[in-house]
Amino acid sequence: MIAVIDYGMGNLRSVQKALEVAGAKAKVTSDPKDIKKAEKIVFPGVGAFGEAMEELRKRDLIHPIKDAIAEGKTFLGLCLGLQLLFEKSAEDPGVKGLCVLEGEVKKFGVRGPGSGVRGEKLKVPHMGWNTIIKGARGQGPGSRILHGVPDGSYMYFVHSYYVKPKDKTVALTTTNYGIDFVSGIHKDNIYAFQFHPEKSQGIGLKILENFVDL
Repeated sequence: MIAVIDYGMGNLRSVQKALEVAGAKAKVTSDPKDIKKAEKIVFPGVGAFGEAMEELRKRDLIHPIKDAIAEGKTFLGLCLGLQLLFEKSAEDPGVKGLCVLEGEVKKFGVRGPGSGVRGEKLKVPHMGWNTIIKGARGQGPGSRILHGVPDGSYMYFVHSYYVKPKDKTVALTTTNYGIDFVSGIHKDNIYAFQFHPEKSQGIGLKILENFVDL
């Protein structure tokens, strides 16, 4: 069984349905016992960093999530579920994240060199279809979650903040929106993406199928 963590934020039914189409038995839950029993964990989310951490605290989900990761359960974070893995976010300064990965979450600022008018302020949220480029890790043997996903595939994004890992080698994919940012990570049993595979049509479903098969 795959536990889809419910902390009151995110389109959980669409994630559950996509996992079921991918061949999995998925349960939306906020019960720590379900998380402990699950074979795999999916951690989706939309909304604000600080509000999400408060909801996790209220539901006593912080330790069950971190324990599941520490136990080696295959874990998939989606959108805000990626950002919350890190230590802090510019969205809510002073709020501590899950601290599973070292690094921070930053807000889109201005365009970098080679991407339109350098210094131009980027519109937020970054919303719509954009491509993912596989990094060194995304091309390697640990990239089974991207099997059958061509480099440059279009995925659906909705976000104003992006992760900046301290360890750059965890980057699985990058995407350009005025700057190059990390749009997917992989470390040990942890996979996470900034885009929404459940909204990314057939190619997004392929990622979820690969996750089910891991």
